[in-house]
Amino acid sequence: MASTLATQSLDGGWQFRLLPGDKHVADHPAAAQWLPATVPGTVQTDLLAAKLVPDPYWRDNEAKIQWVGLSDWQYRSTFTVDAATLARKHVELVFDGLDTFADVSLNGHKLLAADNMFRRWRVPVKAWLHAGTNTLEVTLHSPIARLQPWLLKQPYALPGEFDSAFGDEPEGKQTANYVRKAAWQYGWDWGPRIVTEGIWKDVKLESWDALRLAGFHIAQPKVTADVAELQAQLDIHADAAGQAKATLRWRAPDGSTQSQDSDIALRAGDNHIALPLQIAHPQRWWPVGYGAPNLYDFHVDVAMDGQVVASADRSTGLRSIELRRQKDQWGKSFAFVVNGVPIFAKGADVIPQDMFPNRVTPARIDAMLQSARDANMNMLRLWGGGYYFDDAFYAEADRLGLMVWQDFMFGGAIPPYDKAFRDNTRIEAIEQVDRLRDHPSIVLWAGNNEVETAWETWGGGAHLEATLPKAEVQRIVQGMRELFDHVLRDVVATQSPEVPYWPSTPSSDYDEQANVLDNGDYHYWNVWSGKALPPTAYLDVTPRFQSEYGLQSFPAMATLRSVLEPGDLDIDSPVLRAHQKFDKGKGNQRLLMYVERGYGKPKDFASLVYLSQVMQAEGIQLAAEHLRASRPQSMGSLYWQLNDVWPGATWASIDYYGRWKALQYHAKRFYAPLRVVAIRKNGKTQVSLVSDRTEAFDAELRVRVLDMDGKSLWEHTQPAHVAALASTPAGDYADAQLLHGGDPRHTVAVFELLDHGKLLSRHLVWFDDAKNLALPDPGLKATLSADGHSVTVSAQHLAREVWVDFGEADPDARLSDNAFDLLPGESVTLQVDSMADAAVLRRALTVRSLYGATVTTP
Repeated sequence: MASTLATQSLDGGWQFRLLPGDKHVADHPAAAQWLPATVPGTVQTDLLAAKLVPDPYWRDNEAKIQWVGLSDWQYRSTFTVDAATLARKHVELVFDGLDTFADVSLNGHKLLAADNMFRRWRVPVKAWLHAGTNTLEVTLHSPIARLQPWLLKQPYALPGEFDSAFGDEPEGKQTANYVRKAAWQYGWDWGPRIVTEGIWKDVKLESWDALRLAGFHIAQPKVTADVAELQAQLDIHADAAGQAKATLRWRAPDGSTQSQDSDIALRAGDNHIALPLQIAHPQRWWPVGYGAPNLYDFHVDVAMDGQVVASADRSTGLRSIELRRQKDQWGKSFAFVVNGVPIFAKGADVIPQDMFPNRVTPARIDAMLQSARDANMNMLRLWGGGYYFDDAFYAEADRLGLMVWQDFMFGGAIPPYDKAFRDNTRIEAIEQVDRLRDHPSIVLWAGNNEVETAWETWGGGAHLEATLPKAEVQRIVQGMRELFDHVLRDVVATQSPEVPYWPSTPSSDYDEQANVLDNGDYHYWNVWSGKALPPTAYLDVTPRFQSEYGLQSFPAMATLRSVLEPGDLDIDSPVLRAHQKFDKGKGNQRLLMYVERGYGKPKDFASLVYLSQVMQAEGIQLAAEHLRASRPQSMGSLYWQLNDVWPGATWASIDYYGRWKALQYHAKRFYAPLRVVAIRKNGKTQVSLVSDRTEAFDAELRVRVLDMDGKSLWEHTQPAHVAALASTPAGDYADAQLLHGGDPRHTVAVFELLDHGKLLSRHLVWFDDAKNLALPDPGLKATLSADGHSVTVSAQHLAREVWVDFGEADPDARLSDNAFDLLPGESVTLQVDSMADAAVLRRALTVRSLYGATVTTP
């Protein structure tokens, strides 16, 4: 009689060493001995645990760990197999992830040669097992050392991303293009170069008899408010033809349950079974802010001869998703429509949370996603130069109602055009789409990050077009088109047809050139990189959907101190430059330039850190609010980037330790469901009432003009109709009309949206750059409550960008708000989330603002 699949974990008992004969053995003899290994893990983290390499995040230790990724390594483990397992008809060894070139042998017999970090490897092994102790060995080859000799013999190298800073690859000769491995590990402009190797996901032994349930998916051909027409899709491998029964049970979000039985006929080999089912009046999954993120739990049992032989569970949300592309007065739209409701996408781009994926815990994932939701985001884009995240990420996004734009893992480098590479990627894509397709949070699959625009505009494509035969250039171009317009598109269309596919970001879906304002999505980098324009240049572009734009800042002082010595805290120190990856460390000077251009010369390093965060927050706010005010011409704002991969100067709004920068607090306000947006340009302020609510309502718009000591110069209140799912124009004001004779350096305009006197949203407008304002000493005071759970901040005069901090006493203390403005005489009480003692917090409490942050305060 058949029985269910049995799984034996093989994650324990591993050892590792430098492969005998590796060229680094002489310099690292201790690493040539068998040492304890952790699986899942990497060679680097195992060496860190053995104290054989220094922490690469500390100071400039990154250089001291480069040899690891240039070496070959060997892992081994022994495990016991019992007679019951050997008696099963099928026994398979499953590696959920090998990084990356890996030769696997069992009891001296070579089983496989892996070559893709993103694939699962399944091998029949019954013939090579024996009762008692078995030995499993994995030899890992350096991807650089393996590919570089081959690449150097080629007539040309495909354009890549970032050259190595350590001389292990010649400039312009990057091997990363040619292997299916996480590109960011080769170094990026926000993170170090640590080329990992290892058994980076689980290893297990699976045994079964006549039948294996290889896949269970709830397809959603049609979901409306009235009915969900679904298919329970089963992939079954059967040894022989026969009859089986599938029993499907499901629990709705309200707790109600239903079930249905289906007789199925199996043929020998692989079977794809589609069982139709209907759910009347489904409790649909909604993005945060539009309804509940409802989830259904499905369970299936497959029985033969009255005995259950296979079971599986799936949790999913029922929803329809459309990427709406319609011609209109601005070109061609790019808008996500969920359950028939157009959604303005508010969020950020996400990179890996650590250089070592095995160190990313579910708690860290949950904290990052909760921070995104707390900041009123509804979409995150998983960038294509990293890796496909663990199931826990998507499951939590499902629960929180966060939409996910999922890139396939191509990060800007031009891929090779050979068929073997495409076939390898096709298998990877099928496996990843199948693994993730039941997550309702995934609303888009994108073929790559910036590959299309890299070829068209970054110079590498032009160089090859000028130096290679036309036929070879055509093969490169056609290879990209085949991969991104056909292979990956076809995988999504076949495996998850309800979810849209987009060939690249940015792209126009091959309507025309990539990265254009009137068609498709747009990456805007003339602010910061490119021309290094001031943030006001964000107002000059209005794309259909802005999926990348960003400004850098330093992380918290506590974060910098965690990896730097006091003497390193200087803008020009070599060690601080090592933690700045933009333009080979020159990004610190660019950061200083942006701060000084807008705010003046910082009086000390701590003030530079603070001002860098203010500059970043105010610049991104300007862009995001311009995009929101431009709805429906623009339907998305995803800034670069949400999180950090290590402690450094980057574009993130949350640093490596999860600490919120000023930008994250600003995002909570500028992504709020209701927002009065007042944007000043060329001496005129345009006011818009932005609403993500699905119903219109009436309110009041109040305009006040004050000097910075609190004297009222002018006030006006008018009725305001706030339209649903829209940006409603609410007035244009010339500077003279607002100032009423006031000194523009000492005056502020206050725009407030009120509902029967209740403040819904506030927006302040300044009449000059911050460095030119005559900011008074605000007379800030901060008082911590007796229990330490709240702090009250007050200002006698206007205070701009108030920052409350507990320093080293509790650098992880989270406040309900921060980086905010206080009007003259105003006070606010903030909630404090901290585990520290109230007395400790009270002693450490500091409060600051723009006043006094520069060498000369106007």
